[in-house]
Amino acid sequence: MREKISACVTAGNEEQKIRRCLQSLTWCDEIIVVDSFSTDRTVDISREFTERVYQHEWLGYIGQKNLIRGMATHPWVLFLDADEEVSPELRDEILEQLEGGRPSYFGYRFPRTVFYLGKWIRHGEWYPDLKLRLFRKDHGRSAGQEPHDHVLVDGPVKTLKSSLHHYTYDDIRDHLETVNRFSTITAQEKRLHGDRFRMVDILFRPLFRFLKAYFLKLGFLDGMQGLIIAMVSAYGVFMKYAKLWELESQGAAETTKKDAHGT
Repeated sequence: MREKISACVTAGNEEQKIRRCLQSLTWCDEIIVVDSFSTDRTVDISREFTERVYQHEWLGYIGQKNLIRGMATHPWVLFLDADEEVSPELRDEILEQLEGGRPSYFGYRFPRTVFYLGKWIRHGEWYPDLKLRLFRKDHGRSAGQEPHDHVLVDGPVKTLKSSLHHYTYDDIRDHLETVNRFSTITAQEKRLHGDRFRMVDILFRPLFRFLKAYFLKLGFLDGMQGLIIAMVSAYGVFMKYAKLWELESQGAAETTKKDAHGT
């Protein structure tokens, strides 16, 4: 007999993608959706698939995942974002792994394949993007540094072969907006943790990121999409350190103002 699975989906203004996500989870024993007060039809569509739809203020990528994990009532938790989809092959592989009682693993990771600008990306830094998303609730939790969350499991983990599908960006504009938002969050986190701006980082890290993504990771084999991904990734690295410099400059200026006022 198979142990039961709680599918946990975090969402926010995803009416164009949430249906595909939830349809890929109908084989799970429970579906839970936590929505961060969407202004579109995300909640209405979610309620077509489950009664367990909740709204909660955004706690960050890590906080929101730990919140929804606590709502799961079954031994196994499967995390998905609203723009992701469990492929039929991955579904079958998961069910096979959990069939016949409690398995010897506490977590499962699998590759995530991105659909970008009309094409599945098979090279570069985006593939294979291994994600640990299925785990025993009592042995796993979300951690990391915003905006990049990941699951920590205190026990053995197995890597599956089949893919989780990711419909990540609608177009280049959407891609750039996300990079801009993430670079701001990352710079703020670095500042919060005491990281300092260094000129060497902003000069060389973006270049290395491009060379790694496009040449070392064979991103050029994905054609124009591979070139765009590598260029935008390098741009994101540049903006992260530029914004860290900006935050330091603003902090220094604020300190100078306070000192001048004190004198």
